[in-house]
Amino acid sequence: MKTLKIATAQFENRSGDKKYNLSVIRELAQKAAADGADVIAFHECSVTGYTFARHLDVSQMLDTAELIPDGPSVKKLTEIAEELNIVILAGLFEKDENNHLFKAYVCVDRNGLVAKYRKLHPFINPHLTPGEEYVVFDLLGWKCGILICYDNNIIENVRATTLLGADIIFMPHVTMCTPSTRPGAGFVDPALWKNRYNDPTSLRQEFDGLKGRAWLMKWLPARAYDNGIYAVFSNPIGMDDDQLKNGCSMVLDPFGDIIAECRKLDNDYVIATITPEKLTQAGGYRYKKARNPALYKDIIGQENVPEQKVVWMKK
Repeated sequence: MKTLKIATAQFENRSGDKKYNLSVIRELAQKAAADGADVIAFHECSVTGYTFARHLDVSQMLDTAELIPDGPSVKKLTEIAEELNIVILAGLFEKDENNHLFKAYVCVDRNGLVAKYRKLHPFINPHLTPGEEYVVFDLLGWKCGILICYDNNIIENVRATTLLGADIIFMPHVTMCTPSTRPGAGFVDPALWKNRYNDPTSLRQEFDGLKGRAWLMKWLPARAYDNGIYAVFSNPIGMDDDQLKNGCSMVLDPFGDIIAECRKLDNDYVIATITPEKLTQAGGYRYKKARNPALYKDIIGQENVPEQKVVWMKK
């Protein structure tokens, strides 16, 4: 494996405005490519917008969703990848030939679709069908996986993707700054975003506190550290429908250390250099080799009826 330069981006998407969102994706991809990035990753549903989908009926969802890889957005992403000679990962709502709906994330290069993943634990719209498989694929000599947002909160998903061979896991999100039963959680006032140039301190305090980044730091570094993988976290910044999101897109190495992070209160990207040596130097590599599945395979695999509750979602 060669050294790889991966960019992770954040931007304020517009709900349902694919043309605009793709234009921002192109703009950030162009800048990242000029800075030497081989790959750039964007957030969950970065092409379509995300939170607005909780208001859509099945007909509206089908109008928003696209076939993959033959839909116009994936074709446009491929055009951008070919033009700029950069690999692009981005998210959108997908429909299949039978009008089943999915939350999808795609990886494209200059030749077209490299990989597609369907979210295993969707919740933003009741008409979405859960994905049924993990995805691990080759990318520029590296083994990569994808897990979307809530998928990463179920720790077995990260471990399973790692055991399937992933060295890098792309983790696109639309997360943080929503109410929860945990202490300190809650929405962030959109007025702070509108006033961010006059008063960045108050906004940063909310974004970096327990409503946002401080919560993320409770668990995201552990996913990278425990599994000995690179984690590429992408998240929007600004308004997503009526919710304010805090960005802080970042890349973590197999030691669980942040090696690049977006800190602007604006559209942004950062580039991290990914090196293969860390994969075997990190503790996660040794811990994986020390596993004794006979002790816990029946415990981990015991029957469970999946129950997924999101506090801020209203029926």
